[in-house]
Amino acid sequence: MEPIPRNARLVRRAYWLIRIRWIAIIGVILATFVAGRVLVLQVSVNQIALYCVAAVLTVYNSVFLILLNRAVKPNGERVFSAVHRIVSVQISLDLILLTVLLHFSGGVENPFMIYFVFHMVIASILLPAWESYLQAALAVCLVVLLVLLEHQGIIHHYCLKGLLPDCIMGDRRLIVVMVTVFTTTLFMIIYMTSSISTQLRDQEEAYWQANIQLKEKDKVKDEYVSRVTHDIKGHLAAIQSCLEVVVNRTLGPLNERQSDFVGRAQKRTATLANFVRTLLRLTQMRLSDKLEVHEFSLTETIADAVSSVESRAQNKSIVLTTAVGPSVDKIVGNKFSIEEVIVNVLLNAIKYTPEKGAVEISAVDKGDCVQIEVKDTGIGIPADEIPRVFDEFFRGAKAKKTERDGTGLGLSIAKQIVERHNGSIWVESTQGEGSIFKLTLPITGRHC
Repeated sequence: MEPIPRNARLVRRAYWLIRIRWIAIIGVILATFVAGRVLVLQVSVNQIALYCVAAVLTVYNSVFLILLNRAVKPNGERVFSAVHRIVSVQISLDLILLTVLLHFSGGVENPFMIYFVFHMVIASILLPAWESYLQAALAVCLVVLLVLLEHQGIIHHYCLKGLLPDCIMGDRRLIVVMVTVFTTTLFMIIYMTSSISTQLRDQEEAYWQANIQLKEKDKVKDEYVSRVTHDIKGHLAAIQSCLEVVVNRTLGPLNERQSDFVGRAQKRTATLANFVRTLLRLTQMRLSDKLEVHEFSLTETIADAVSSVESRAQNKSIVLTTAVGPSVDKIVGNKFSIEEVIVNVLLNAIKYTPEKGAVEISAVDKGDCVQIEVKDTGIGIPADEIPRVFDEFFRGAKAKKTERDGTGLGLSIAKQIVERHNGSIWVESTQGEGSIFKLTLPITGRHC
């Protein structure tokens, strides 16, 4: 999981606390109904009071949900202090209402006393250690106050008749032992959970900071590569121009040996220039966060891509076919980039398909997205190499033997373009039988 800032983490857990409380409300209602109507245990609980507690929980949970939504600004900026106060007040009110709930359902006799421990765990996860200890002190004070008031008869004690043989409220020593164990348990839970939570928070923050630094270094690296490749591209263009003058014999005739060496130099220079252009394109994509999108015809784009690679297929006597579904029409995206993806995948299929083979491109409407498939009868990809097919500069061992020239960047660029369009691309292949490259593109530009 990618590390996230403190603010985002707290907001996410604050919403989680509210969801947990909705479950607790349903639990209170069901438990009260079952105890009073279904089991018929003659349990001495005040059902009306318990239902009122559930109603109060519902109201203030709704209020806190509204406050939390307001604390998170529309632009996505989280206000840590406001959310922190909301969480702290919520936990305190939960402890007060839990005490009231226990009073009307047996007091310290109620096995649901264990829910105080649950609240201490939540407090330790969401709050700093010192605040967690304050919450534990509040819980102890509430329970001690409840015991004293019930023991002295100041408030009525609802004994759990039917669940316990005798009411334990009259046994002072047992009550003291229970409160002592309760108190030590809460503080031990706070100590252990807070220690673990603090370590995890520190580690998460460290990972997040390290991730930011890595991204900054990666950006610096990309900027450096972009400048270097741009300069190399200019020098290569000058070299190509000079070679073209010699190859075209503008400066005079060449003998056969001279012509051969100059031709080799021109071919190598063209290959290197293509590599530099591709690397520059990939680097510029990594540096740019913006993608200009508009509505365009995917059917026409596929036709244009097929038209641009037809000559390559004809040179190898490869049968190139197209099958576009009738419902495939316009999508939102960058037409130039999508066409580049399709051309790259098609060229890849033609390159690694033997002569007189077949390559087919198809497109079908999948509702919210369009799925494009490029199927070939080529050399296929070994199973252990499939996970690395879209890695930068990766070329399979068999691919290198079949085609010496190659940058290993075409599929990397295709993957980045597709993912920038909120789509996905993958490959299914069997060595020696061919490959099927599949990519999905959302019709509206959003996720499928």
